[in-house]
Amino acid sequence: MLSLRPPRPTFSRPTRWPRRGRLGAAAAPQCASAAAAAETAAPPASVSFPILVNGCTGNMGLSVAEAATSRGLHLVPVSFSSREKLDRTIKIGHTDVRIYGPSAREDVLSSVIHEYPDVIIVDYTAPDSMNFNADLYCKLGLPFVMGTTGGDKQLLYKSVQDSKNYALISPQMGKQVVAFVAAMKIMAEQFPGAFSGYNLEVLESHQAGKLDTSGTAKDVIACFEKLGVSYDMNRIVKIRDPEQQLDMVGVPEEHIEGHAFHLYHLTSPDDSVSFEFQHNVCGRSIYAEGTIDAATFLHRKVQSKDSKRIYDMDDVLREGYMR
Repeated sequence: MLSLRPPRPTFSRPTRWPRRGRLGAAAAPQCASAAAAAETAAPPASVSFPILVNGCTGNMGLSVAEAATSRGLHLVPVSFSSREKLDRTIKIGHTDVRIYGPSAREDVLSSVIHEYPDVIIVDYTAPDSMNFNADLYCKLGLPFVMGTTGGDKQLLYKSVQDSKNYALISPQMGKQVVAFVAAMKIMAEQFPGAFSGYNLEVLESHQAGKLDTSGTAKDVIACFEKLGVSYDMNRIVKIRDPEQQLDMVGVPEEHIEGHAFHLYHLTSPDDSVSFEFQHNVCGRSIYAEGTIDAATFLHRKVQSKDSKRIYDMDDVLREGYMR
């Protein structure tokens, strides 16, 4: 797929996703186990507040809800599904979470406000419901963390601005990945045109359930464009097939249902120089923990009545509200 020698690299044939170890040797992605993460986990957050996770029936929402309980937050025992007439309860930690259909959202959330006035909403639903949910949160004055990707971003920001609601919006909740993208933005701002004429190839692989193209890949590509690279977003190679992910990308089998692999390969016009940037995530813990950090940050901003109303993960990193 990619070569460090001419001709110009292409992605026309399946091969192994290149991963470099010492002296260029292939190296398998190092994916921390849940046990290892637990050993290095910091103490629970010093504040406790109610948190409602919309989307507990999905893998990401469930991971966030589990992280919330392990961090000592009060998990509000309700969530929502896109399906009507859904009579279901799921157990998360010591909390029985009742799942309601979409038509019950406004009534249930209105009741939540009365019982939990300082609640923070976390949304991990679906792209086609993101704007509807955000409009409802803004209508009810519910501060929210939007982790759902896709939807109409301009409309989302407008809804928050018009309502003067508090919101933290980020397509990427992994703190270290956010820091990498921030570093790319700094490089693009300080060295515009540094990669003029270079050819860029991009691959991203996620679990089959992720329908949209990686927002992180788009952000990084935007940085490369400021650095002088011409790129058509339609050229992103989006891999969702499990067999290709195993054989071509090298995703560990146990993480086929939850991973985020990104590869950016740059080649000079004469093919004599190449650069490669890669970030691979196995599992969802990096996003779940980052989301809880984001909710903690937003809760403090609401309590302090901060004049700023819309935040992103860069704000969280800058102020150090992280475990």
